[in-house]
Amino acid sequence: MSFTATGSIDTDGAVIAGDGFFPEISPTACRKSMRIDGTVTPQRLRDALIEAIASVQAELSSWVAEQIANGHATLDNVPALQVDGKSILTHRYIRAVFCLAAANCAERYKGFDATGAGQQKADSTVPTIDDLLRDASWAMSDMQGRRRTVVELI
Repeated sequence: MSFTATGSIDTDGAVIAGDGFFPEISPTACRKSMRIDGTVTPQRLRDALIEAIASVQAELSSWVAEQIANGHATLDNVPALQVDGKSILTHRYIRAVFCLAAANCAERYKGFDATGAGQQKADSTVPTIDDLLRDASWAMSDMQGRRRTVVELI
């Protein structure tokens, strides 16, 4: 039997500012939502979130340009269904960012324990990583009004 101290995270630092169109992202909210434990340091989570934000915004750049051309200066101004007091587009943007960041963290930590138990744990995280990447992709597709497409090669 072994014990791994994951620590408690009192603060993950300040929110990551949006670019003017997209909202800010809270590292603390990401950690709670995605159940990222204390083995992922605040700086590593912040780095993963920054990369996720960059990836999502790059993927959505054409769609954003279209929204701005239509007079919508921010994501919250784009007409959309409201859920829990927020635009569903904002919920989906945050979901895409959180999922990509969580996948990034899971990929980095899956091989931490080289024992048999560690390898088994790493193997069990592969579907989770794939699920997170799929969820991020679906959130971005949903934002753009595109169909979700799943292609499997046989």
